[in-house]
Amino acid sequence: MNNHVFKGHRTLLGNKFVTYRELDLPTRADIYKHSKNGFDWGNTSKGALQLAFAILYQLSNKETSTKYAEQFCENIVKKLNSRDWILKASEVLSWIEHNCDTVEQQELSKPTKLQPVNKKIKKNKSNIVKEICKELNITQKQLAQVLEVPEGTVSSWAVKNEIPRLGKKAIEFYIQNTKNQKIVDSYRSFIKLLQAS
Repeated sequence: MNNHVFKGHRTLLGNKFVTYRELDLPTRADIYKHSKNGFDWGNTSKGALQLAFAILYQLSNKETSTKYAEQFCENIVKKLNSRDWILKASEVLSWIEHNCDTVEQQELSKPTKLQPVNKKIKKNKSNIVKEICKELNITQKQLAQVLEVPEGTVSSWAVKNEIPRLGKKAIEFYIQNTKNQKIVDSYRSFIKLLQAS
């Protein structure tokens, strides 16, 4: 649990994404409907309040999350004022322990002391763009041509070691298309062999 983290990312176009353990964090709008437009942070808006509830709900229960969402929003979510941020589950648990009356927590490790929440996401040792280029056996320049984006955009992804969601989707479609093309080519070769014999 100590290694589990919440991550937030705001794209250049302003779209906001929050994950927990590398999966999308549910908004929980079905039980706590404050925002129609999803999550926000760096303020105390309805979207920030929705995020506060969702984070608390992930690690406690509905009663605690509802009761303390505004306070958590004011203390923590308001201070997440960068495009990319990371918040450890242990930091949230520590906040719950120090600010909430009674909590039915899931099986948890001992929380650590609250750390500053405004951090850059740690980069993985391997580079995602280089791995993709290696897998596809193409250069970054060729990847940019395939995705029809400027070469500098792909270079920027390589430096940051992250690819925006639309970029990932485009790459996934390209990989699938390449696999499909190989199947079609092998089928055509098979047909030619049958016709030749």
